[in-house]
Amino acid sequence: MNLRRTTIAAALAVLALYGGLILSLGWFLDGGALRGALLSERTLFSVRLSLMAATLAACLALVLAIPAAYALSRYRFRGRELVDTVLEFPIIVSPAALGAMLLIFFNNPLGEWIQEHAVRFVFSFAGIVLAQFITVLGVAVRLLKTSFDEVPAELETVARTLGATPRHAFFTVTLPLARRGLIAAFILAWAKALGEFGATIMVAGTMAMRTETLPVAIYLRLASADIEGTVALILVLVSIGLAALYVTRRLLGRAANA
Repeated sequence: MNLRRTTIAAALAVLALYGGLILSLGWFLDGGALRGALLSERTLFSVRLSLMAATLAACLALVLAIPAAYALSRYRFRGRELVDTVLEFPIIVSPAALGAMLLIFFNNPLGEWIQEHAVRFVFSFAGIVLAQFITVLGVAVRLLKTSFDEVPAELETVARTLGATPRHAFFTVTLPLARRGLIAAFILAWAKALGEFGATIMVAGTMAMRTETLPVAIYLRLASADIEGTVALILVLVSIGLAALYVTRRLLGRAANA
């Protein structure tokens, strides 16, 4: 078997693995249960909550990720290697552990002061957003750094020789040229936030009709042995995630051809 056949077989094996998991849901798919689950007030609440929290978390992540990624891409400063290493923290530490760390933080004096005088995160919508933000921030920074690395620094130098300030060169030259990475980072961070579960239940809990995101709703349905309802919610989550990835590919494809 030559290299071409071996690598193609490996690629098709990946497709078969994930595709088989999705198709296996059809065994428990029931039309009546699916309609009932999708149209229920509780499901609609979970969908709205998930979309709102994921969008806000992804936006907040990009607000911090854009300048952080630019600094890592363009400058050499003390602690740069440490920052670059810490970006992998959400990958090597499980989401549940991240959530537990947040929960422990809010039980120390500083965290308690924030809870009492600023924003209450534990068992609240803000906690959902914070958990998702912490989970996706490192991914957003890593993706954006790669995008900024692909923009030649010489273009910024030329802009500055023509009278542009570093800030003006960043907004008029670098950021527009990195727009494909910016779009990809936002959508992928949004999709990852949408499916976040471990950190969310640690910080915000599993309160129905209050902190019940789609992943939490799936967990609660499965815990109550509602297999048909669980399948319905999984299909909703998978459909939204795949749609986001499809939109990303379309947008990046158009940007590449522009």
